[in-house]
Amino acid sequence: MKSPPVRVKVWGDWACFTRPEFKVERVSYPMITPSAARGALEAIFWKPEFTWRIRRVAVLSRGTFFPIQRNEVTGRMSPRSDGIDIGDARTQRHTLALRGVDYVIEADVELRDGSQHDVAKYRDQFRRRVARGQCFHRPYLGCREFAAMFSEPSGDERPDVGWTEDLGLMLLDIERSEDGPMPHFFEARVEDGILEVPEVRFNHKEAEDAAAAPHR
Repeated sequence: MKSPPVRVKVWGDWACFTRPEFKVERVSYPMITPSAARGALEAIFWKPEFTWRIRRVAVLSRGTFFPIQRNEVTGRMSPRSDGIDIGDARTQRHTLALRGVDYVIEADVELRDGSQHDVAKYRDQFRRRVARGQCFHRPYLGCREFAAMFSEPSGDERPDVGWTEDLGLMLLDIERSEDGPMPHFFEARVEDGILEVPEVRFNHKEAEDAAAAPHR
């Protein structure tokens, strides 16, 4: 029998879920992507024995698009460099972000091969951490500077039932393997404020190993 999903409410003043087709200027999807939702859950609770599978996202507040101009640098620091001359490397770039977003994320705990523990153990740990406001690092909404808040859903939340729209291709997840990163997309559609997320299965075991590596 399939285990019930965990649910967490995530919201913030700012968000930017960058569309990959824009190379320089950041333009956000109109709502959180499954990969960004997974990142928020991993910030709260992560173990190498399991992975998060996002099942659906309820959009409580879409927010509004808002343009931001930011100062960035065009170069990168390296251990062999003498630093970056900000006066020469500084450039202004445009970001089309979201302001005032609110979501309820539902996800499954999926055990990795070889795990000996029960799924219920990790679900209960996650729920306790959410109730206490604990996290490994502060969750964020697309960009690290856009910090997110989180809590247990009260049960009274209502999605934006007035929003039904085809969103086109949306980033589902990124497969990491020996051949390099490979993005996976799906045809996203919001129905009465709910985004149903298809299940993704990667054929390469290296994908899960690579995803776990940064947390070790």
